[in-house]
Amino acid sequence: MLTAEQMLAAQKANVETLFGLTTRAFEGVEKLVELNVTASKAALVEAAETTQNMLSVKDAQELLALQASLFQPLAEKTAAYSRHLYDIASGTTAEFGKQFEGQVADAQKKFLAVVDNAAKNAPAGSETAVAVFKSAVAAGNNALESVQKAVKQAADVAEANFNAVANTAVNASKAPAKSKRAA
Repeated sequence: MLTAEQMLAAQKANVETLFGLTTRAFEGVEKLVELNVTASKAALVEAAETTQNMLSVKDAQELLALQASLFQPLAEKTAAYSRHLYDIASGTTAEFGKQFEGQVADAQKKFLAVVDNAAKNAPAGSETAVAVFKSAVAAGNNALESVQKAVKQAADVAEANFNAVANTAVNASKAPAKSKRAA
């Protein structure tokens, strides 16, 4: 049985966790807004420069060369923006994951303490039932750890795939630019 002090301490810890996660979420939103403002400013400056360059074009050949020169940097900037966006999202998600794992670990410890206490106070002759229950709890904990490891591995694979796709897109944009220069 939990005492009033233990319940109050648990409630206080939950409120602190909630406020901590809320702060992390707002930090993620701030980073996202900052990224978008920076990208928007850069896009406006580049649009102005591109417009000036387009107005100074003298023939169709020069226009085609200008268009080709714009494609590769655009792909690279898009990939860089996507990477920043992914970093912000994964960083914020990681904070939530750490908090969740900490809460789960704490809950597991408390539950195991209750199980141990119950086992110590179990009536004589119930040792087999207590052992089976402890074994089931241990199996449940192992299953939870396996799921957490699988989720972590899936996240790592997703990140690697994201980076590979971004790099492929940038490299693909370089190929037409090189072939146009060779021609």
